Amino acid sequence: MDYLGLIGLIGLLIARYIPVAKLIPFWGCMLRQTTGWPCLGCGLTRVADRVAHFNILGALDANPLGTVAALLFALMVVLSVLHLVFAMPIPRVELSPDEWSRVRIALAVLVAVNYAYVVVRTRFPHLLM
Repeated sequence: MDYLGLIGLIGLLIARYIPVAKLIPFWGCMLRQTTGWPCLGCGLTRVADRVAHFNILGALDANPLGTVAALLFALMVVLSVLHLVFAMPIPRVELSPDEWSRVRIALAVLVAVNYAYVVVRTRFPHLLM
């Protein structure tokens, strides 16, 4: 958990203070640039930037599942600080094989629904009005 907290802290600090998409000329989705269709990760740079600037609704608009992931990284930062500074115990999650199977299925469904939203938001925004 401490490693995830450190990765989350570094990622959110970079998103907050370094405009990566403006500094790197080739930054962007090659699939979307060549075909017009978004990839599974389209919107994640905007999500990181918006979450780092506390614009949660804007982040949800860009990529809902990416927003959940970014907020989980932010939560890991808080839990890591609590663990390292106040010696808070790290919760241990243990799932049975059946529960892991359900988690994998739910994650696959969430990724599919999220991608459908990103495609509709990118290609057919009039359907969301």
